[in-house]
Amino acid sequence: QVQLVESGGGWVQAGGPLRLSCAASGRTCSTYVMGWFRQAPGKEREFVCAIGGGFGSISYADSVQGRVTISSDYAKNTVYLQMDSLKPEDTDVYYCAADPRLNSASRYASRYNYWGQGTQVTVSS
Repeated sequence: QVQLVESGGGWVQAGGPLRLSCAASGRTCSTYVMGWFRQAPGKEREFVCAIGGGFGSISYADSVQGRVTISSDYAKNTVYLQMDSLKPEDTDVYYCAADPRLNSASRYASRYNYWGQGTQVTVSS
């Protein structure tokens, strides 16, 4: 069993940066694929980025490519999402996800077994 806890969300002005953290407990996540998703009320959960798997693959959604960076610190069992040049449309609840069965970064929420509780990111114009 893995527990995921996101932190770092908050309010930021458009164009500003924000870094989210996802701390995993229960098991080491060095072999897991870990991803970030976001969701607005009434909308489907949207893929942001993911990292991990046997080949250490990384994948970004087109909507955030070039503005976000995912990284991991397995010594701390933590994955980070650095977001720069934030836009009002980036306002969402951001969720961390993990799964030990995936071989590479996946864009599909249904493939992740473990989820955090989410952290709100609000970008004002």
